[in-house]
Amino acid sequence: MPKSASYDELLMDMLKDEERALAYLNAALEEQDPRVFLIALRNVTQAQGGIAEVAARSGLNRESLYRALSEKGNPSVQTLTAVLGALGARLAVAGIERPGAHVPL
Repeated sequence: MPKSASYDELLMDMLKDEERALAYLNAALEEQDPRVFLIALRNVTQAQGGIAEVAARSGLNRESLYRALSEKGNPSVQTLTAVLGALGARLAVAGIERPGAHVPL
């Protein structure tokens, strides 16, 4: 019988691929709960070398990054920008469809 891999192992392996990692982060952003994105960002960070490596690439302190991506973390936009930049991504804003509203920004 072949040995099976755990879900976490499969997820980490999948998230090593940059395109899949970006799709995973974008899917997490679609959720109503912002904590889902934080979990996804933590997972991608782990898969892309871990907290220490991503902290070094982003110029952030390792302990600060660990706290920002923890379950109780609340990273600033500056921290998110730095982490995403280290992962080869960036923040973006997109319009959403609002039923019955055609008011321009």
